[in-house]
Amino acid sequence: MKSMMEPISNNTVEPEDRQAAQAPSRHDDVLLDAYSRAVITAADKVSPSVVNIEVRQPVRGRKAIPPSSQEMQASGSGFIFTPDGFILTNSHVVHGAEGIEVALPDGRRYQAQMVGDDPDTDLAVIRIPAQDLLAVHLGDSESIRVGQLVIAIGNPYGFQYTVTAGVVSALGRSLRAGSGRLIDSVIQTDAALNPGNSGGPLVTSRGNVIGVNTAVIMPAQGICFAIGINTAKFVVASLIKDGKVRRSYIGVGGQNVPLVRRIVRFHDLPVASGVMVVSMEADSPALRAGLRVGDIIVGFGGVAIAGIDGLHKLLTQEKVGETFPIVVIRGTEKLGLHIVPGEVKARS
Repeated sequence: MKSMMEPISNNTVEPEDRQAAQAPSRHDDVLLDAYSRAVITAADKVSPSVVNIEVRQPVRGRKAIPPSSQEMQASGSGFIFTPDGFILTNSHVVHGAEGIEVALPDGRRYQAQMVGDDPDTDLAVIRIPAQDLLAVHLGDSESIRVGQLVIAIGNPYGFQYTVTAGVVSALGRSLRAGSGRLIDSVIQTDAALNPGNSGGPLVTSRGNVIGVNTAVIMPAQGICFAIGINTAKFVVASLIKDGKVRRSYIGVGGQNVPLVRRIVRFHDLPVASGVMVVSMEADSPALRAGLRVGDIIVGFGGVAIAGIDGLHKLLTQEKVGETFPIVVIRGTEKLGLHIVPGEVKARS
C-alpha cells in the first residue's frame, strides 16, 4: 500500500507540452496563409482600379442662405472597367448630381461626365478624361457558388480603399430599387459594407469582379447585397450606347390583389392573384387599349401575371411598339384586349 504522504499524480502538463498544445498546427498555418494570400492577391490586383467618387447634390425643397449652402456633398465608390476612363458605380451615388469628382488611388483627381444612369438597376456609368488606366477584369456572376470567398473594396465613411472579406451567403436574391422595380440575380454576402462602399467592386479570390456593391440592411449584421456583374454588363452596354436602358410601359398604376376563388375556378385561371388597375396615365397604352380602373390584369403576351413584379419583368425593350394580348378580369368576366407598350421616358 502506498503511503498517505505520497503525492497523487494529477497529470500535470510540462511547460513545453503546454506550449505545443496551444500553438496552432502547421496545417492551420497553411490554411491561414492561403486565405491571406488570396485576399492580398485580389486586393493588389483590383485596388488600383477602385476610385473614390465625390458628388455635389442640390438640396431640394429647402431655401438656404447663402445659396452655396443649398448643395450637399456625398461620396461613394466606383471602379474603372475600360482603360479610357469609363467607370461603373451605383445610380444612387451619382443620380441628379450637379458635379462629380473622381479621385484615383495615385492621387490624381478628375471632373467626371455622366454617361448614363439606370435607377431601375441602381447602376450608372461615368467617364473621366484619362487614358491608359488600369481596368478591372469582369467575371461571370453565374459561375460563383454559395460559400465562395469574396472581397469587397471601397471607401466607407471616407476611409479610402478599404478591403473587407467574406463569403457568398446566397444567390438569386431580388432587391427593390428606388424606382420600385425589382433587381434580379442579386448576390448576398457577409463581406462588411458601409455607406461609401456603394458602387465598389465585389471580387473573387482571383480578382475578377462578380458584383457591384449596392446595399446593406442597417439593423442587421452581415447581410449585404451586390448587383451581379452579368446584369451590369447588359446595362453598361445600353448606357454607353444610348445613355439609358430602354424599357416598355403600359401606363397604369397597379396594386396586387387576390382573385375570388370562384372566378379562378370558373375561368380556369393559372394564377390566384393579379394586378388591379388603380390609375392610368393620360394618352397611355393602357387607355388606348381599353383598360379601365378596377380591371385586374392576369395575363400579358401569353404569360400569366400574378403581381406587379411579374408584369415589370415582361416590359422589356423588345416590347416597345409591338402588339400583345392582355387578359383582364372585369367584374366577373374575363376579357381579352390588345395593347401596344410605349417606351419609358427618362427620369430626371
